[in-house]
Amino acid sequence: MNKSAIYPGSFDPFTNGHLDIVKKASELFEEVSIVIGTNPQKTRSFACDGMKTAIEKTLVACGITNCKVYIYDGLIAKFAKDNNIKYMIRGLRNNLDYNYEENIAEVNKLINPEMEYIYFRADNIAVSSSMVRELNSYNQDISQYVSKDVLEFIKNSK
Repeated sequence: MNKSAIYPGSFDPFTNGHLDIVKKASELFEEVSIVIGTNPQKTRSFACDGMKTAIEKTLVACGITNCKVYIYDGLIAKFAKDNNIKYMIRGLRNNLDYNYEENIAEVNKLINPEMEYIYFRADNIAVSSSMVRELNSYNQDISQYVSKDVLEFIKNSK
């Protein structure tokens, strides 16, 4: 049986916290689909195509070979269903994340009843994409929060 999982998010930007979750998931699953979800009602800070490339370079640098990165503009539960992916990976920093994720899980179960959620505890609960964006907007050093390749992409996006 092919054990594959999906790890969706806006990844705007992809942080070392996200990378920690990918590393954990890649050890448990044969294949992990990292899906950059797009929401037409939200404005991205960093272009999806460039972030996809930066994530792919990061995976190569880390020696992670069983993950693929996609950009998708539909319902994540449908992507998973269409690609026969049963497991959705989510990272949790605190109980607020858990409550938020459980609400989304209920909706996704309506679309894809076969979907199972697997939560990984975040190693560094302070790291978030919004924090990295804010620090970056004030020209603060964000190198400890993102990979070298993501940092390079962010610097070239200004």
